[in-house]
Amino acid sequence: MNQLLKLSPSDLTFLWDECPRCFYLKVVEGFYRPAMPFPKIFNQIDRLMKDFFEDLPTEEMSPDLPPGKVAFSNKWVNSNPITFSHHSVGCYIRGIFDTVLQFSDGTYAVVDFKTTKPKQEHINFYSRQLHAYAYALEHQKSGSFNLNPVTRMGLLCVEPTAMSRTETGTLAYEGNVTWQEIPKNEQHFLEFIDSILDVLDSPMPPEAGSTCKFCQYREDARKTGY
Repeated sequence: MNQLLKLSPSDLTFLWDECPRCFYLKVVEGFYRPAMPFPKIFNQIDRLMKDFFEDLPTEEMSPDLPPGKVAFSNKWVNSNPITFSHHSVGCYIRGIFDTVLQFSDGTYAVVDFKTTKPKQEHINFYSRQLHAYAYALEHQKSGSFNLNPVTRMGLLCVEPTAMSRTETGTLAYEGNVTWQEIPKNEQHFLEFIDSILDVLDSPMPPEAGSTCKFCQYREDARKTGY
């Protein structure tokens, strides 16, 4: 094995699905897409959600969760190398998880807070990202943050359904909170990583995603000579 490539958990969900070519260029060549502005309001909503749930027992977050509490938020994880004998490259996972719950039995759950209506397709879409965090926590690089065992993963979905006025005159959103379980299957996750390394092991990047505007822009620029 000649090279270890860094994989970001969020890229395994968003970038890989949108454009394998952009994923390859970022991971293998270090060629990043231009940074896009991210509305500050979403960061503020995320922070408010975490602050609200931080001191609540898990039973008050959702009746579908066993007794426990929020244990950690926004911590870096760094995994041991993931290698396969049939690949000349390997990888490791590095990123910042959203939240980890600790249950009364000493086990843990990796959780993402989402302001959204729970949908069935969320399970497959976010599974890779949460599996990546769980894997890095349980198979950490020496000296890195670790927790074990991670037995559950899922999304805590807050769906705004109404607005009301508080006693102080301010407005407040009301909504439903739903726990959406994502089944843990480490073997299936490693098979997915294996398939990604099939692509990253190639000397040439794959075809662009059909909806990738970045690749389309680069192609148009080449055709016009700019």
